[in-house]
Amino acid sequence: MSEDVTPSIAELHAGKADAKAWFGLAVLALPTLLVAIDMTVLHLAVPAITASIAPSPVEMLWIVDIYGFMIAGLLVTMGTLGDRLGRRRLLMVGSAGFGAASAIAAFAPSPEILIVARALLGFTAATLMPSTLSLISNMFPNEAERGVAIAIWSSMFMGGTAIGPLLGGFLLEHFWWGSVFLLNVPLTILLLTMAPAFLPEFRAARAAPIDMPSIALSLFGVLSATYGIKQIASHGYDVVNLTTILVGAVLLVGFTRRQLHLPAPMLDLSLFRFPTFTAALTVQFLVVFAVGAPYFLSAQYLQLIQDLSPLYAGLAMLPATIAGIAASLVASRLATAMRPAYVISIVLLVGAGGLGVLITLSGNSELWLVIVGLSLAFVGPSAATALTVNLIVSTAPVERAGEASGLSETSGEFGMALGIALTGSLAVAIYRSHIGANLPAGLPPELAMAANQSLGELLGALGSSTHLAGQDVAAVAKTAFVNSMAAAATVGLLLMLLLAAISIVFLRRVPKPQNAEIDRPPR
Repeated sequence: MSEDVTPSIAELHAGKADAKAWFGLAVLALPTLLVAIDMTVLHLAVPAITASIAPSPVEMLWIVDIYGFMIAGLLVTMGTLGDRLGRRRLLMVGSAGFGAASAIAAFAPSPEILIVARALLGFTAATLMPSTLSLISNMFPNEAERGVAIAIWSSMFMGGTAIGPLLGGFLLEHFWWGSVFLLNVPLTILLLTMAPAFLPEFRAARAAPIDMPSIALSLFGVLSATYGIKQIASHGYDVVNLTTILVGAVLLVGFTRRQLHLPAPMLDLSLFRFPTFTAALTVQFLVVFAVGAPYFLSAQYLQLIQDLSPLYAGLAMLPATIAGIAASLVASRLATAMRPAYVISIVLLVGAGGLGVLITLSGNSELWLVIVGLSLAFVGPSAATALTVNLIVSTAPVERAGEASGLSETSGEFGMALGIALTGSLAVAIYRSHIGANLPAGLPPELAMAANQSLGELLGALGSSTHLAGQDVAAVAKTAFVNSMAAAATVGLLLMLLLAAISIVFLRRVPKPQNAEIDRPPR
């Protein structure tokens, strides 16, 4: 591998990107797709894995969740390591590890080995996302072009998330469950082959030593907090889950305090003194928070209310993904003609309109109305996230782009988890309140208990029940579910309207992109 070369700020911002940079962006699409696909491709394989290696319910929970937990816990650390060790080097090492872990997962003979393989996949995936985003900041010194490049990068992530269930459904119909992991191997080989030719190397000129206590505090703090939040989203509030979140918060406070006293901190907290960086990161976090629960419940609505199979539900959500990708690309172009704050506000208002459509849905709504609502709802956060990510990376010093990228990705992870947990808890409370007030009299206890848990559990219980009140309780539960989804969409709508105003107030001074870099915080 060639010797690391650290270009000057002036050299990085001298002009527009050449053809090699755009080919390099296509190369960076590969790891982005890999990470996104692996976030969703496993969901359809759960029954096949259960039949093959017989994991316990707890083991299956870890098989599904450990990947996301490891990514969330290591994004900031890996972004910083890329700045110090070399962004392309870390990307290639992580890609090789990702391919190897995929092969282990594909042929895992036991739940324990599959859990370890999924953890390794999450560990290596955490090296890919901040590396790709920070390399884009190097390859596209022109801010307008960088906005387009980040929109394309964001689109690849959204596309991979949508492709995952569809690809998983196809593979599971023709091959064994391990095929959903084995797909990663040829893609990582292609990435490792092309990266040296098209991707530049970059690392900070003065690479500081790696602080292991900071890594431990960051990793276990984010892991603990994310785990507690997701457990609350799945099982509700209890002492254990709340304690887990508290432990995570204490560790993260310890991490923050340590950074303030280190001569060369892993995370440069002075970034938060720059208003554009802080405002953009806040908007990104809250917009993901706003749509987390509505998206999650919409996927269930398509299956439980519209009675679509998982594969057809994925197809029904595909137009929304396409709309989000198109909106990201269009918004990045609009942001070269008008101030980003106005573009962000416009797309958030469109997203609020989509959530407004979801609020109006009933148990008998036409499928096309659901698709229209989802598509409009996807436009807002997809385009807004692409623009805020560009602002986050652009306002960070070039040698700190990895840190900024890691913070941006971690913000998205936390926003989604917290949105599903808090807004999802509100939806559950509304569902159970409606159920409690409207259950038919004389219902068998097992059906009443299933109805109170969730619509999915009730429909499963009704499949083996011949009780005459089955149709009545199903209708009540479906109405309760629709009401709960409307409540989540209402919260999201109000937040999007608020964020549209916040963007105008706090980001209005950010100029439209020019050939020169925008103001950065002093180093």
